[in-house]
Amino acid sequence: MRRVGLVLSAIALLLSASAASAQSEKPGVEKLYIMNCGEGVAGDIGRWSPGVNEGQSMDFVDTCYLIKHTKGWFLWDTGIPDAVAAMPNGLTPADPKAVTWKRPKTLASQLEQIGVKPADVKAMGISHTHPDHIGNVEMFPQAMLYVQKAEYDWPGANNEPRFKPSHPVELLSGDKDVFGDGSLTILSTPGHTPGHQSLLVKLPKTGAVLLSGDAVHFKSNWENRRVPVNNFNKDQTVASMQKIADTLDKEKAQLWINHDKALRDSQKMSPEFYE
Repeated sequence: MRRVGLVLSAIALLLSASAASAQSEKPGVEKLYIMNCGEGVAGDIGRWSPGVNEGQSMDFVDTCYLIKHTKGWFLWDTGIPDAVAAMPNGLTPADPKAVTWKRPKTLASQLEQIGVKPADVKAMGISHTHPDHIGNVEMFPQAMLYVQKAEYDWPGANNEPRFKPSHPVELLSGDKDVFGDGSLTILSTPGHTPGHQSLLVKLPKTGAVLLSGDAVHFKSNWENRRVPVNNFNKDQTVASMQKIADTLDKEKAQLWINHDKALRDSQKMSPEFYE
């Protein structure tokens, strides 16, 4: 009998270990790291909030997000080019009302700090193709790039393509469940640019967070539904804000606004992470 009891105990332990292993292998997002991808000063934020704050300066931040999914690493936005870190006066715009950007930490050094090599990043997405969001795309030449077709086809300066033709890309025409398990969903939110997109991330402990891209630039603009003067399409922008609001309600999600310094200053930065 004692032998039978030992056998049954061993079987129970095996089943328990198997269940724990299955639980740990459950598909989904495991961690999210917030990366410092630039810091700057906007000369006149009236361009982002027409009729309000005219002539006022504001500190901006630029944020990238590295996400650990059970199927691999996913990077959202790539920020200001790492090369700007070597520029003592930062990246100065031709228009003094725009943002002067600096790069206090490179993306490469922040990845290295947590033991991630650029080659480890298997997939990536960009909210849109403005320079402060695509500055380091080619640090990851092997990563599948998710971008809306409307954005990919939008001519760049001098009608040049916005990405190297050799970069692997999946062109989207709407929302995309990246890994097929609902934990990471790209949301089509056009308006700021023709193919702007945002990202819904479902974390096991933190819950759902929605990464805005530039669908909105700072909290007061979100609260008042203000549309920047330079946006591609005002009606699309307003509709995308409503889509974000509806998603926040449905998913009980937090809105993380990319450029909002007050928000970012309240968050855990890499090498800390959210689960």
